Amino acid sequence: MYRLATRNVVVSIPRWRSIALLLRSPVNKHASFNPSPLLIGRQFGRVRCFRDQKILKGTTRKFRSSNKALDDKDLSQIVWWKERLELCHKPSTLNLVKRLVYSNLLGVDVNLKNGSLKEGTLNSEILQFKSKFPREVLLCRVGDFYEAIGIDACILVEYAGLNPFGGLRSDSIPRAGCPVVNLRQTLDDLTRNGFSVCIVEEVQGPTQARSRKGRFISGHAHPGSPYVFGLVGIDHDLDFPEPMPVIGISRSARGYCITLVLETMKTYSSEDGLTEEALVTKLRTCQYHHLFLHSSLKGNASGTCRWGEFGAGGLLWGECTARHFEWFEGNPVSELLYKVKELYGLDEEVTFRNVTVPSENRPRSLNLGTATQIGAIPTEGIPCLLKVLLPSNCTGLPALYIRDLLLNPPAYEIASTIQATCKLMSSIKCSIPEFTCVSPAKVLVKLLELREANHIEFCRIKNVVDEVLHMNRSTNLREILKLLMDPAWVATGLKIDFETLVNECEWVSDRIGQMIFLDGENDQKISSYANIPSEFFEDMESSWKGRVKKIHIEEEVAEVEKAAEALSSVVNEDFLPIVSRIKATSAPLGGPKGEILYAREHEAVWFKGKRFAPAVWAGTPGEEQIKQLKPALDSKGRKVGEEWFTTMKVEGALTRYHDAGAKAKARVLELLRGLSTELQTKINILVFASMLLVIAKALFSLVSEGRRRKWVFPTLAGFNCSKGGESSDETKGMKIIGLTPYWFDVSEGCAVHNTVDMQSLFLLTGPNGGGKSSLLRSICAAALLGICGFMIPAESALIPQFDSIMLHMKSYDSPADGKSSFQVEMSEIRSIVSGATSRSLVLIDEICRGTETAKGTCIAGSIVETLDEIGCLGIISTHLHGIFTLPLCTKNTRYKAMSTEYVDGQTKPTWKLVDGICRESLAFETAKKEGVAEAIIQRAEELYSSVYGKEVYSGQLDRQPVQVASEGAQLQSNGTQAGSLSSQTKPKNRMDGLKMDVETAVTLICQKKLMELYNQKNTSELPVLNFIAIAAREQPPPSTIGSSCVYVMFRPDKKLYIGEVFLDVVIALLFNLTFVVTQIKFY
Repeated sequence: MYRLATRNVVVSIPRWRSIALLLRSPVNKHASFNPSPLLIGRQFGRVRCFRDQKILKGTTRKFRSSNKALDDKDLSQIVWWKERLELCHKPSTLNLVKRLVYSNLLGVDVNLKNGSLKEGTLNSEILQFKSKFPREVLLCRVGDFYEAIGIDACILVEYAGLNPFGGLRSDSIPRAGCPVVNLRQTLDDLTRNGFSVCIVEEVQGPTQARSRKGRFISGHAHPGSPYVFGLVGIDHDLDFPEPMPVIGISRSARGYCITLVLETMKTYSSEDGLTEEALVTKLRTCQYHHLFLHSSLKGNASGTCRWGEFGAGGLLWGECTARHFEWFEGNPVSELLYKVKELYGLDEEVTFRNVTVPSENRPRSLNLGTATQIGAIPTEGIPCLLKVLLPSNCTGLPALYIRDLLLNPPAYEIASTIQATCKLMSSIKCSIPEFTCVSPAKVLVKLLELREANHIEFCRIKNVVDEVLHMNRSTNLREILKLLMDPAWVATGLKIDFETLVNECEWVSDRIGQMIFLDGENDQKISSYANIPSEFFEDMESSWKGRVKKIHIEEEVAEVEKAAEALSSVVNEDFLPIVSRIKATSAPLGGPKGEILYAREHEAVWFKGKRFAPAVWAGTPGEEQIKQLKPALDSKGRKVGEEWFTTMKVEGALTRYHDAGAKAKARVLELLRGLSTELQTKINILVFASMLLVIAKALFSLVSEGRRRKWVFPTLAGFNCSKGGESSDETKGMKIIGLTPYWFDVSEGCAVHNTVDMQSLFLLTGPNGGGKSSLLRSICAAALLGICGFMIPAESALIPQFDSIMLHMKSYDSPADGKSSFQVEMSEIRSIVSGATSRSLVLIDEICRGTETAKGTCIAGSIVETLDEIGCLGIISTHLHGIFTLPLCTKNTRYKAMSTEYVDGQTKPTWKLVDGICRESLAFETAKKEGVAEAIIQRAEELYSSVYGKEVYSGQLDRQPVQVASEGAQLQSNGTQAGSLSSQTKPKNRMDGLKMDVETAVTLICQKKLMELYNQKNTSELPVLNFIAIAAREQPPPSTIGSSCVYVMFRPDKKLYIGEVFLDVVIALLFNLTFVVTQIKFY
C-alpha cells in the first residue's frame, strides 16, 4: 500500500452565513480530505508514491514538465481551490473554469493570451504574492482597478457578482476585477461567503518611463476582520463585524474541550470538561472562520475509530458533518495556534495571549435542548428569553454579553457580584453615562496595531475612558465601577487593579485630549474667498482639518493659508477681469459666456467659457488676461475640454496649494499614526475598559426592564461543603414564591402565579394544556437567571447555586443520523442522567412518550429511581399513569399535579401546582378545541368507555389536592430607599444657583398639589421628591422606572421648558431628549 505525498491536502472554510442560518441545521456537506484516485488522475495527472516514485497513468508530457515546480504543499492548495470551484454554478463562472489549468497556484494557462508567467511580467509578480498566501483570493491594484486572474477571477465572478474582463472570449486567461471605489463591497461579498482576501496595492507617485510600479501587500480581509488600510485618512466610520474565531475541538479525560483562537485579538482560550450537548450549543451560537477537529475524537467509548456511529459523539458528529472541517494532530493548543498562523500568514514570532479564566465551581454550560427550550438561543415557537430580559433598544454587544452569560453561567462568586451590582443599579438616584460600546477587536486591537485608527475612533476611545472616569468620580457610581471589575476580568481574561485602571484611563483621556480635535472646538475653519467656489476648499481641506489640534500643525496650516490666499490673488488677477468683461457685455442669445468654476474631478479651479475672445483686439480691459489663457489639461496631459481654460500663474498657485495641503495631510496622518503607536501599550487597559462599559450597559438595561416587569432579586445560596468535601443539604432546596412564566408581563396582570417549594424530585401529572411544560420552562428560566445574578419573574425566591441546569422537552426524529424520536430522547436522557449530581436541577417533560406504553412506563420508573438516588432537584412530568402502580424504590420523590376545576359541566385547568396525582388528560376536550371532527371524538369516547370505563375518575385526583399556600416571609425585600431633598448649600456657580431655585420652586408646587390630592396638612407625610440632574450624554437611572416625573429643561436661550411624564412608558422619550441638548431634568 502506497502512502500518498498529498497527505492532509484539503482544508475547508465554512461559507459565511448569518446567525439565523447557523441556528438551523446546515445543508452543505463537509469537505472530503482524501482526493479520490479519479479526482487525482483527472486534475493533476500524477501522484508520487514514497516507495518507487512511479507515475500514475494518464499523465501527458506537457503536464509533467509544467508540474515540476509544484511541491506537495502547492498541490494541496490546488486541491483545496478545486473543491471550491466545484461549488460554482453560474454559467459565466463555469466557462472561465474550463480555461484553468492546475500546474500553478493561479490556475493560469501559459498558452492562452495574457497568460505569460515569465519573470518581470505582472502575472509573475502576482504569482509570487499568491505563493505567500495560497488560500486567499488575491486582488492586485492596477491603475483604477483591483484585478484578479485565474482561479481568483472565477471566485470574483461567482461570489462578488462581477463580470469577467473580455467577456466570454475563450482565447484569454480568466480575468476579473472591480473599480477602486467598489473595493469595500467586493471584499464584503467575498468574506460573507467565507473567503479570505489578500490586497496588493501600488506604490503611489511618479515612476520612471518603461518601469513597472512597485507593489506591496497592504492588508488582508477575513470573515469578521475587514480590510482597514487607509482608514486613518477618511472621515467616516467603518462597519466592523464581530471577529470570528478559529475553533479546535478535542477530547480529554474530563470530556470535550473547545479552543477558540482570535487572530484579531491575538488571544486564545480553552474550555475543558464539556458535555457533547454543551459543545454543540457553543458551535450553534458561535460564528467561526475555520473548524478543526482533533484526532482524539476518533476513538469513542466503544473502542472503535468510526466516530459517531455507536452513540457517544453522534450528536457532535452530526453537527460537524454538516460543516466544513479539517483534522489535526498533536498538542490540541499548540498545533491549533500553528494552524492559525499558517492560515493567516503570521510570522512564527507572533504570540497569542491565553485568556482562559479558571472554571472551578462554575456551573456547566447549557446543553442545546435547554438553551433552545427557554429561548436563550432563538428558536421558532419558543418565547425568546433575551427579548424579555432587555429593552428593545438594547442590542449589539450588551445583548451578546447577556446571551453568553446565560449559555455559560458564572461561578457563585461572580453571580453574587453581578447581583450586588444590579441591586445598586436599581437603587441609585443619579444620572448614568451613555455607555459607549466599542468592539475591542475593532478599535482597540486591529486599528491601533495597524496604526489605522482615525480621529473618529480616537474620540470614541476617549468617550470610553471618560465614562469610566465619570463613574469613578461619582459617589453613587464608584461602588458599581468597583463591582464590575470581576465580571470584566471573567469576560476578558485580564486581571487589572482598580487604581491602575483609573490612572491609565486618565492618561489616555489626557493624551487624546491633547492631540485630537474635539467637538465644540472651532479654531480650524475651512478657507474661504469670494472669487473661488467654496466647494473647492471644502473638498481640499476637509480631509485633514478638524482631526488634530491646530497647535500641532501650525506651520502646515499657515502654509496652506498662504497658498490659498495666493491662489485667490492669482485668480483675481487672471480670471476676474475676463468675467467682468463678459458681464459688462450686453448681447442677445449667443453672446459670450464665462465663469470661474471648480472642476471636482481634476481638483482645480479653472475658467470655463465660450465666445469670450474679442473679434478685434482693441486693448480694452480683460484682453491681456484672455491672451494668457491656455487649455486646461488633466493629470495625464490630455486636454480637458474646449471650454476649460487656465493660466501659468493659476497652475503654479494650484500646485503650491495642493503641495501645502498634501504636506499638512501627511503631517496629520503622521500624528494620528503616532498616537496609535503610543496607545498600543495601553491596549489591555482599553480592552478591559470597553468590556466593562458593555457589561455596565447590559446590566443597567437588564435592571430597567426587570423593574418595569416587577421582577425581584432572588436570594442566592451556595452549597456549603462539609469537611469530607461533600455538599451539605442545608441550602439545597429551592423555593420560588409567586413564579410566573417569563414571557408574561406581570405589570399587565395576565399571569398565573405559582409557588414552587422544591426539596427533592417531583413527579408531575396534569391534563393536556394544564401548564406542565410552561411550569418546567418557567422554573428552568428562573433558576438560570438566579444563578447568573439576574432578577427573576417571581415575588421572592431562594435559589441554590446549581452545578448544572438541564431541561428536556419534546424530541424529534433525526433521519440524517438514522434515529427515531425515541432514540433521540434516550440519547438526551443518557446525557442528563450521566451528568446529574446532587447539586443539579433536572427537568424532563413527558418522559418516554415515543414508545410502547408498558415498557416506556418501566423505563420512566427506572429513570425516576436513578435521579431519586442521585438526590438532585427536579421535575419529571408524565402522562404514563401506570408509573404509580410500579414498585418504585424512591425515598424523596414527591407527587405533584397541575390542578383542574369543574365549571359549568366542564373540566378546566387552573394552571396551579398542587400536591397529588391528576389522571385526567382532557384529551377529548383538547382534540375538540383544535377542530377534530365531532364524529371522531364521539367514537373515541365510546371506545374509551368500553375499555377503560371502570377506571374513569371524572378528572378527580387520587387524593384531595391541597393548594400550596404562599407561606413564609418574603425572602427579598424591594423597599425603596427613603430619599430626601438636597441639602441647602451655597451654589458653586450661576447654573448651580439656578438649579437650586428650580428645585425650591418645583418642591413648593408639587407639595401644594400633593397636599390638595391627599388632604394632608403636614408636608412630612407627603411622598418624597427626588431631584436628579441629567447632563449631556447621560440618561435617567433605573430607579425612575414606574415613577411619575416632572422634567425641567434649561434651553440655550436661558428659558425653562417644563413637562410632565407619567409611568415608565414615556421614559424612552426622555432618553431621546437627553442626547439632543445639554439639559437638566428633575424627577
